[in-house]
Amino acid sequence: MYLFLAFLLVPIIEIALFIQVGGLIGLWPTLAIVVLTAVLGTWLVRTQGRMALGQLNRAFNQLDDPTEPLAHGAMILFSGALLLTPGFFTDALGFALLVPGVRVAVYRYLRARVQVSSFQMGPGPGMRQPHHDTGDVIDGEWEEVRPHRERGAGPSGWVEGPDRH
Repeated sequence: MYLFLAFLLVPIIEIALFIQVGGLIGLWPTLAIVVLTAVLGTWLVRTQGRMALGQLNRAFNQLDDPTEPLAHGAMILFSGALLLTPGFFTDALGFALLVPGVRVAVYRYLRARVQVSSFQMGPGPGMRQPHHDTGDVIDGEWEEVRPHRERGAGPSGWVEGPDRH
């Protein structure tokens, strides 16, 4: 029902705002504002999306919980869709989601309302576990590589690799 109301009310709000703003400043300035907000929004989404991706990579590299960076990335993506949709109401919502404080508030609100009932890593139910004789054995081949001193090989004078005479 909420989705139906959104699809019904958002276009009505946008049409009303277009009529009001167009009546105040005229048709061409109104259209220029719509195009300008789309261009500015696209630039902001790209820059904030890169920052969110960096935070997500950092969370993965440090083995932290990636939930919050993923949520921020999803909200930035959603704000981009809102900013590319012509209209003043959707632009206001899109720009609001680009404010980090607003995203944090939305994340906290959603986190309080969502409850995870189970979480599993690894093979799911019915999936086979790979068979290992012992968990400590890793098969592999190796070859010893010794560094050799060569003249002019570099600042340290050492070169790694096969024997060079």
